[in-house]
Amino acid sequence: MISPDQTFELYRLKVTLLHTKDGRKAYSMQPDGSCFYVSGENLVFPEGNRSFPMYAIAALLPLLPAKQRTTDPADWMHTDAIVADPDPNSGIVYKIERLEKETFRRGDVTGVK
Repeated sequence: MISPDQTFELYRLKVTLLHTKDGRKAYSMQPDGSCFYVSGENLVFPEGNRSFPMYAIAALLPLLPAKQRTTDPADWMHTDAIVADPDPNSGIVYKIERLEKETFRRGDVTGVK
């Protein structure tokens, strides 16, 4: 059921590179806390000259919408925050953190009435 005021909440997320295998460089990243944020449907990159490879983002994208939503405390999506890169040679480990909740208005994110 759609709320009377047509609003909903999603968690804002922070995705951080925690470490790589043996601390070496992987993709174009060093294990230095490279990160990006997810706000609604947007990926937001912090100021500075940091980058995040599209292959890493492609691997993480399927998890982000589920992580934005409220889940049951017994659900693994609620408790698990550490994600391994699918390339076994990279040894990259990411952390997906839930931050504050943001409120969105249905009409601002869809054309469906």
